[in-house]
Amino acid sequence: MSTETSSPEGTVALAAELAGRLVPGDVVLVSGELGSGKTTFVRGACRALGVEGPVTSPTFTIGHVLIGRVEIAHLDLYRLGSLAGEDPALLEDYLTPERVGFVEWPEVGDPAFGRVAARVRLEHAGGDRRRVVVA
Repeated sequence: MSTETSSPEGTVALAAELAGRLVPGDVVLVSGELGSGKTTFVRGACRALGVEGPVTSPTFTIGHVLIGRVEIAHLDLYRLGSLAGEDPALLEDYLTPERVGFVEWPEVGDPAFGRVAARVRLEHAGGDRRRVVVA
C-alpha cells in the first residue's frame, strides 16, 4: 500500500492504523532517508499502543523498551555499519516474542529479523508531505 501524507499528524495517523493490527512478537521495519519521518511514524504507532511518555530515536543507545498496553522495543541501527562486530544477542535482547518491535535503519540487520509484520518506507515528497509505502 502506498499513501501520501501531508503533515506529521497524517504520518502519525497512518502509523496508528498499522499499530492496531500488531501483536506481540511482530516486528515492523521502518526505513527512509534522514528526516523522512521514521521516528514520527514509530511515535504514532507507540501512542496507538498506549505509550504515554516520550518516544524519541534511540540512535545513540541502539534501543529503548517502552511500556504501553504491550511492551514495545524501538531500535535504531543507524550507527551500526553491520551486525558482524556486535554481540549476536543484540537484536534478541530487544525483539522478544512478548514485545512489538520497531526497527529504524533495518538494512543493517536484515535478514536477521524474526517475524516481520510490515516493512515501511518513508520518502520526502516536498514540504511536510511524505510518501509512505507499507508492505
